[in-house]
Amino acid sequence: MKSIILLPALLLSFIALGQSTANYTITFESIWESVTDNPTDGQSTIDLPSNAHWSPLVGATHQTANAFLSPGAAVTPGVESVAETGSTTIFLAEINANSDADQAITGGGLNAAKGTITINSLDVSEDYPLVTLASMIAPSPDWLIAVNSINLRSGNPGVNNGWRATFTIDLFPYDAGTEDGTMYDLSNPDTNPLGVMSSRSNITPFNDRKIGTFTFTYNSSTLSSTQNAINAIKIYPNPTKGGITISNIRNVELSSIEVYNVLGKLVKQIEVNNAPDRLNANLTHLNRGVYLLNLKASDGANTTQKLVIN
Repeated sequence: MKSIILLPALLLSFIALGQSTANYTITFESIWESVTDNPTDGQSTIDLPSNAHWSPLVGATHQTANAFLSPGAAVTPGVESVAETGSTTIFLAEINANSDADQAITGGGLNAAKGTITINSLDVSEDYPLVTLASMIAPSPDWLIAVNSINLRSGNPGVNNGWRATFTIDLFPYDAGTEDGTMYDLSNPDTNPLGVMSSRSNITPFNDRKIGTFTFTYNSSTLSSTQNAINAIKIYPNPTKGGITISNIRNVELSSIEVYNVLGKLVKQIEVNNAPDRLNANLTHLNRGVYLLNLKASDGANTTQKLVIN
């Protein structure tokens, strides 16, 4: 009974989620307005300036959480520049110089307080599944909206190749902690000492209502040709008395074939010889029971299959 309970968790831990890419549309919808104009949903306790607008969206797809900004931490010069002036130049340079990033993301600005900014057809690699984005609330001392290290992977490889379905995130104003001020203007003294990025909700001129949303719309996803090929490898007979044949008719270049028991212990490593299209293995020394064969390709793609030895 114990092995039956453990098996699904083991299968999930061995299944390769890698070697996949997905395409998303990202939409920022601003609902920024004053309480005077909209008592029900307005966020600003003072009137908005006549030139209220949003700077261009800027960000990255990357590997590691908090690689470019993080609430509770001091911001980089690039994020400071976005928050204070709306300029993306320094932040883009930081992204391009950071090996953690796969690509910089840029989207147009918005010349009004309300409206949408859309980033169409963004391709995201599974090796870099995190998304960070920011835009200045303009004009302001150093206020911005941001999403930090949003993971587009779902953890469920059976749906959308492991990518998240369409979802929406509510946005609230942040203070970059670099410039003082409580009004919608640009001319303010630097914060001394330098502060940290923090929530501006319920701090003048904002109340606690959301100022907009980000919607990540899932469009499509694909597995690499190697992943598709390795998934096509067949193991037979199964169940078996101990002798098995591994049929690799698409000649995937395998780097390892490992056999694990249901407790996750490696019990056999099958020798791989120049990626033959058919490989025989003798497992008669193993006890009867359920095992997992993990096959890994040279480029990192892998698959796991259940094997029963009678």
